[in-house]
Amino acid sequence: MTTEDSTSSIPSKRATSALQMGPRKKASSADPLVSHGRHFGRTVFALCNYPSLLTNGVLRLEQMEDTPLENFSAEERREHRVFEQLLDSYPGLLERLRNGSEEEILHVGELIGKGASGARGDDTKSLKSAILDWISPKGASIQPPLHRNSKIDRGFNHELTGSLLCPAGLDWHDPETRENLRSGEILVCGDQWPVFLYANHTYDDEDPWCGLLRSRLLTSAYKHVFTSPSSVDKDPKATRSGNARLHGMSCVTIASIAYIATQVQFALSSSSVFSRSDTSTDSETFYHSLLDLFEDPDESKEVDELLIWWNRQVFPTSSAAQRPISANSALSKIRIKRLASKNATDPNASVASI
Repeated sequence: MTTEDSTSSIPSKRATSALQMGPRKKASSADPLVSHGRHFGRTVFALCNYPSLLTNGVLRLEQMEDTPLENFSAEERREHRVFEQLLDSYPGLLERLRNGSEEEILHVGELIGKGASGARGDDTKSLKSAILDWISPKGASIQPPLHRNSKIDRGFNHELTGSLLCPAGLDWHDPETRENLRSGEILVCGDQWPVFLYANHTYDDEDPWCGLLRSRLLTSAYKHVFTSPSSVDKDPKATRSGNARLHGMSCVTIASIAYIATQVQFALSSSSVFSRSDTSTDSETFYHSLLDLFEDPDESKEVDELLIWWNRQVFPTSSAAQRPISANSALSKIRIKRLASKNATDPNASVASI
């Protein structure tokens, strides 16, 4: 490699995809980027090869001087959106990348990746035990008992965790189905969502959106990670100490819901190591399939309603919670009076404006 090559800010070779988990590497000493990576991984994109994300992103910025983003593949467009979100969330990062060498770009990516993987590991460890408290029958213990420090007896091996992981649309209570899931005769792919994602763990085949991602198990895990473990059984407050407050987070993101769902799925499973090659959880496909749903323009109405619901659960004082105006309040009467005034001049004015 020549001196000119080693100082180039634009890498000469592009990785296949950054939106996949990269190889395990140890980054160097602490840096603000590590802390930023912890929050970015939880709330924007979790399973990501950050060195490749930055390398590809810087290269693509140059390519976009002649080629519009619309001409790139769907995977590249999603990857670039994540790259732009990272740039927007960390002032000065773009200049650092453009002025840095290839080695500097890789180093920055490793620091961010260290934070993201560290947060994921911490959450995996804490949820491993905590989740047993949330799935225990009220006033009773789990039978047969599940160990807090071992996962070998979880997954489809146990009646309780198996019933929660059972793909929506399948009947866990059917002996043949249960046995086929346990033996691997029925191979569950990541886009076959488990029933624990649904409110009251009930799936409506006629209306798959009904109750989706509104289970108490998910909200408990979300509060545990973002607002603090002690907030799970208490009224949530936006000012409560925790990861959300540390990073100025006041509303739920769609990616953070997908992240928590992926963590819960893994906590219920019998897998001991969070790995992209683990076919029993297929975590990457699971995570990506949820993001695919959230980012589908045709599902925007349902996604917006879902976010409002989540913000009411986690950040009820946030403007994102959009609580309805109280009946007979001064504000409601002002709105009604204003609407009546509009109706007098515009017959098309709607009551929905209240």
